[in-house]
Amino acid sequence: MRAIIQRVTQASCTVDGNITGQIGLGFLVLIGIEDADTDEDLQWLAQKITGLRVFGDENGLMNKALSDIGGDILLISQFTLFAQTKKGNRPSFIRAAKPDKAIPMYEKMIAVLETLTGKTIATGIFGADMKISLLNDGPVTIVMDTKDKDNH
Repeated sequence: MRAIIQRVTQASCTVDGNITGQIGLGFLVLIGIEDADTDEDLQWLAQKITGLRVFGDENGLMNKALSDIGGDILLISQFTLFAQTKKGNRPSFIRAAKPDKAIPMYEKMIAVLETLTGKTIATGIFGADMKISLLNDGPVTIVMDTKDKDNH
């Protein structure tokens, strides 16, 4: 499981001209799921996202987590995070999980994040052509991959 976490002052997802998810201060999280991902990977990543201390404290230091600032999450499924670009110019997405695996994992991630934050998680629509708008704050962008969890 791979995630791109962007600290934002606002973010939204639009599908067919309709806003499906919108937040103010918080995280825009782009998440990619691969076949090898497990519930353990999902739990680890959810804990890391919600515990990530990248919001400024009273001294301007990145010491506060999402819960400390009352922030929200916009979670967007993005299979292209597993693009393989080693050969040629057309990316291969063979590592990305197919919808029968990815959709339940994405839905479980929403539920776990809601439990951890005590808030409704804003989302896009799985598999849709989504338009994402964001105001990256900092910019602060963190990349996490559950295959690297033993190194963190």
